[in-house]
Amino acid sequence: MVDALLLDLSGVLYDGDEVVPGAREAVRRVQASGLPVRFITNTSRKTRSRLLAQLGQLGFHVEDEQLFTAVDAARQWLRQRSLRPFCLVHRDIVGEFDEFEQNDPDAVLIADAAEDFNYRNLNRAFQLCLAGAPLLGVGYNRYFKSGDQMLMDVGAFIRAIEFAAGVEATIVGKPGTEFFNQVIASTTAAPARALMVGDDVFGDVEGALEAGIPACLVRTGKYRAGDEERVAGDFQVVDSVVEAVELALA
Repeated sequence: MVDALLLDLSGVLYDGDEVVPGAREAVRRVQASGLPVRFITNTSRKTRSRLLAQLGQLGFHVEDEQLFTAVDAARQWLRQRSLRPFCLVHRDIVGEFDEFEQNDPDAVLIADAAEDFNYRNLNRAFQLCLAGAPLLGVGYNRYFKSGDQMLMDVGAFIRAIEFAAGVEATIVGKPGTEFFNQVIASTTAAPARALMVGDDVFGDVEGALEAGIPACLVRTGKYRAGDEERVAGDFQVVDSVVEAVELALA
C-alpha cells in the first residue's frame, strides 16, 4: 500500500455531470482505509466553494483541507510577493482575486480565460511581461474535455506570451513540481511513497514523475489511445480510478 493517494478530479472522478462508474465506491473505500487522500485540480473556471459543492452533489465527501487547487496556489504566490496582478482569468473566478490591487499591475496571471483570450488582453499581458512583470500560469495543460469536446487549455496561451516576450512562466499548478510538493507536504508521505492518479498524461503523469511521485494514468476523461506512449518514464495504466485504488491499497 502507498502512503498517500493524489486524485485528479475532472476525467478521473467525473466526466462533465456524469460520475465515472465505480468512482464513488472507490473513493469511499480508500477513505475508509485511512490512507491520506488529496484531491488536486488545475480547474480555473470554478471557485473553490463551487468545486466543493459540486463534489458533494456528485456524492464525494471531500474535506476542505483535502482539496488543492491551482487557483489557491496562485493567490498564495501573489500574496507572498505583494504583487498587483493583471488577471487574465475566467469571468467566474474574477472574484477570487479581489483581495489584490490590480491598478498599475506589476505581474501577469493567466488562467483559463475562455472567450477573454482575445488579442487586446493577450497583448496587454505581453506588454507587461516585456517590461519586466513576472508571468504566472495556473497550470500548463494543453487541452481539456468538456462534454464530448476537446478544448484548448491555458498552456498554449501561456506559451504564446513566453515566446513573444522572451520570458519563462512560473507554473503554480500541475505539472509544476512546487505544486506537487505542496500537496505531498500536507501528508506524512515521502514523494516516492505516494501515487498520483490522472487522465492527463502530461499534467498529471509526467508532472508527477518529474516531482519524484509514482503515477497512474486512467483511460477515462480526456485519455486518448496511445497517450501512454507520449511521455517517458515508468507508470501504471489502468481502465479507471477503480483499478487505481486497487493499486494504491494493494
